[in-house]
Amino acid sequence: MVLSISSDLEAVLKEVASRHGVTAEELAIKALKDRFMRPRIQPRDDWGRTLLAASSDCGVSLSDEAVSREGIYD
Repeated sequence: MVLSISSDLEAVLKEVASRHGVTAEELAIKALKDRFMRPRIQPRDDWGRTLLAASSDCGVSLSDEAVSREGIYD
């Protein structure tokens, strides 16, 4: 498969990839895998379906330090 992307998206990919020390292609593949190959949560009951429907993907995972007692005041 070959994907065509706009020049502005390519520039952003290259910039972010250089900060992470990887190629733009590696970064794009990792992002696609994270987005589409993540295991889906399957609720077992109505409560689980309701909870899952109310949730949203924020796209970020906070570190343990960020949610520690000291970290929340930074």
